[in-house]
Amino acid sequence: MSLVCIETLIEGAISGIVVSFPTDTLPALAARPDKGDLIFQAKGRSPDKSLILMGATAESLWPYVCGSDKELQLWQEVAKEYWPGPLTLVLPASVMVPRVMNPVDGTTIGIRVPNCEIAREIMAKIGPLATTSANLSGQPSLERMSEINAQFPDVLVLSLSQSEEMMLASGVPSTVAKWNRITGWEILRQGAVKLKF
Repeated sequence: MSLVCIETLIEGAISGIVVSFPTDTLPALAARPDKGDLIFQAKGRSPDKSLILMGATAESLWPYVCGSDKELQLWQEVAKEYWPGPLTLVLPASVMVPRVMNPVDGTTIGIRVPNCEIAREIMAKIGPLATTSANLSGQPSLERMSEINAQFPDVLVLSLSQSEEMMLASGVPSTVAKWNRITGWEILRQGAVKLKF
């Protein structure tokens, strides 16, 4: 397709098209959660790797997870400290999570609120989105919207000025922490955030 304005990108995502926009870490490929399979197709990605559910606010994401009142309170405390920011929490998935988000293990879902106003503005209008890094499977993550536009001709890519791009992404992936009901938090990937437990 082509580089587009934010309004066109939002309309496309609502209609079910894969889109790409910046986050606070790396640019994302994104789609409605029920259209997550289109991201796998675009990337040539095997279904043994799950997608991340990204939202504009923590409140928009809690319906997609399930836990005890005590667990939910603990997760919310962590989210309050580190979100918006580069921390992905892998938590037990609720029935609201489409199986295409995590085809191999539908019991968990990674959730995150990015520290990026553009990304949050988009998701505030659409709702939480299935996301992953913008690259073909097995290749390095792309960091420029023009590169994404060239590699993914069927994706609606947000048009940004060069100076806007330079200000947005850190290029460092998010830290991924998984909740274990027995042992507590487990760091699956150390990224930009150093967690204090």
